[in-house]
Amino acid sequence: MQTVPNTGMVVITDVGDSLDIHPRNKQVVGHRLALWALAKEYGQKNLPYSGPIYKKMEVKDGKARLQFDYTSGGLVAQNGDLREFTIAGPDSVFRPAQARIEGNSVVVWSEQVKQPVAVRFGWSKSPMPNLYNGAGLPASPFRTDQWRVSTQGKL
Repeated sequence: MQTVPNTGMVVITDVGDSLDIHPRNKQVVGHRLALWALAKEYGQKNLPYSGPIYKKMEVKDGKARLQFDYTSGGLVAQNGDLREFTIAGPDSVFRPAQARIEGNSVVVWSEQVKQPVAVRFGWSKSPMPNLYNGAGLPASPFRTDQWRVSTQGKL
């Protein structure tokens, strides 16, 4: 999506089924695809068409601050505190993290990781993330690292 012209992506982690690649709620999927097409192909202005997409990370005082594109209406944690964030230090071991929204960014930390170098969001086989933008569109799962990922066993 970010490097291939005329392509787009909609996130459906909130309506998907970990046991079936075909989501049952096709209306939500169709609606999100229509938003993308209307905004990008038909030129409708001021139409939110994407959920938050990770942009960059800055580390300060043992916490990672994540910036996002597509934050229409601000960032929102639906149904409680943010979840599905993990954080790693120089040892490359990811640990569950706490996260909170501060303006249009998310601050992530863990008492177990004193020197953060990487964050992952929604990076599991069956994620249940709850980070959205104010337009009600979910954030895309992401990772800030480029470390080799095993394709076997736990992600």
